[in-house]
Parts: sequence; C-alpha cells; structure tokens
Amino acid sequence: MTYLSLKLIHILSAIVLFGLGSGTVFYKVMADKSGDHAAIATTSKHVVLADWWFTTPTVIIQPLTGVLLAEQLSASFGDGWLWWTLVLYLITGLCWLPVVILQIRMRDIAVESLAQGRTLPYLYHYYSKIWLWLGVPAFFGMIGITTLMVFHNSLWS
Repeated sequence: MTYLSLKLIHILSAIVLFGLGSGTVFYKVMADKSGDHAAIATTSKHVVLADWWFTTPTVIIQPLTGVLLAEQLSASFGDGWLWWTLVLYLITGLCWLPVVILQIRMRDIAVESLAQGRTLPYLYHYYSKIWLWLGVPAFFGMIGITTLMVFHNSLWS
C-alpha cells in the first residue's frame, strides 16, 4: 500500500477515534445530567454499540497503519517521537479497556433498573464518575499523540 494511502487511512481512523470518543462523552454526560432514565438507558446502549462498531476497529487500525508508516519512513521506536507516541497510545488503551467494561455495566444497570421501574442506583453514578475520570488521561493522551504525529519533524530534527 502506498504511503499516502496508509497516511489517509491513519488520519481518517484517528479522526473517527477522537471524534467518536468526544461525542460519546458529550452525549452520555448530557443524558446523565438530564436525569431522564429512559434517555440514560438508550444513550448507554448506543455508547456501547459505538465503541464496538467504531472505536474497536480504529484501535486496531491505528497501530497497524502506524507501524507500516513508520517502516516506510525508516523510523524506529528508538526515535523519541515514535517512542512517546507508543507510550501515550498504551496509556490511552489502558484507560479505554476499563471504560469499555464500565460502559457495559452502566448500560446493563440502566436498562435493568428502567425495566423494573427503579431509580438508577448509586453504583451507576459511581461507575459513571470513574468512567469520566478515566477519559481525562485518555483525552490528553490522544491530544499528545496527535501533536507528536503532526510536529514530530519539528520536535526531533
């Protein structure tokens, strides 16, 4: 595959990954703030689906295209910018994995409590706080990765 084709796939995948992450946070937080139990249950279901349909493929595409691009540039992981990109990607991934588990649990809690006519339990809100705080380092990790991708020649030349 040509360098430009790989780069396009890599960039589009990064846009989907970052955009979807920002969007799901916005909609989940807004649903939670509304206090509308049905909206919370529906949004929780959609957040989980979005992660499976869009985030998971991009999480796989990013390192694959990244390694292929690095090979075409003759870059090595000994290069500072590439090493830091990998470190930030791993930190972001370590935040994302528990987020996925929490999203599934919150979805199940919201759907079950709605079906039973109960209010959302404390556990849902507790998970939601952890979910949000895990998103903070992941968000800044993605900002750092994007910055390194754009400015690597300027920073390490």
